[in-house]
Amino acid sequence: MPAFRNGVHRAAGAGAFGDSLSDGDAATYDDVRPEYPPQVVELAGAAPLNVLDVGAGTGKLTAALVAAGHRVTAVDPGAEMLAALARVCPSAARVRAMAEATGLADGSFDAITCAQTWHWVDVPAASAEFARLLRPGGRVVLTWNTLDVRVPWVHRLTRIMHAGDVQKPGFIPDVAAPLHIVDELRTEWEQPLTPGRIIELARTRSYWLRSSPATREKVEANLRWYLHDHLGFAPGDLVALPYRSDSFVVSAD
Repeated sequence: MPAFRNGVHRAAGAGAFGDSLSDGDAATYDDVRPEYPPQVVELAGAAPLNVLDVGAGTGKLTAALVAAGHRVTAVDPGAEMLAALARVCPSAARVRAMAEATGLADGSFDAITCAQTWHWVDVPAASAEFARLLRPGGRVVLTWNTLDVRVPWVHRLTRIMHAGDVQKPGFIPDVAAPLHIVDELRTEWEQPLTPGRIIELARTRSYWLRSSPATREKVEANLRWYLHDHLGFAPGDLVALPYRSDSFVVSAD
């Protein structure tokens, strides 16, 4: 899990995806961030269910849940993220709120999903909120798409782009009572991207979004050197970017 010095440090990182995010930043995020494997969507349960997608962002997982036949409510604190989600997935209800305090009714949902988000939350507060929102027998699915740093060149790539949400292989997220992990799913796959699209992927990271123009240019120059001069990729090459998906089924029962 990403290491934060304290709650202020965590909130500062998460804030990169909040009100300061531009419409263009949100569009880039939706364009280059990968989808989730179908097995992850299946962890929510058999449709149709009332599903709450917390930290929904631009709807990368939300749209897949809707396509599977679920009734989905998407929660995110970022106005631009929710605006992008509305374009991608107009049928999903949208609520602007934090994971720790959604303002939604007790026992409203059969399942809650949380993709690329749980490492940003206050774990005890969010665990209590999720338990409050779940119906009896409901479940939470925590999931991450993670660049596979077991591959040496990918590990160096993540260091250059300052990808702070890279999870270590075999990691297990923290949850707080009354939540507890009951199952896990780990999958491996690849996303084909050109070098230019990999640089765009770096622009969706919290580090880049919070950085000055000079720092952003330095990161991009280092990536251009690494991808073209060091690894030898041509601009139009499709690079098979290795990913892991690590998912956890969580219960409050």
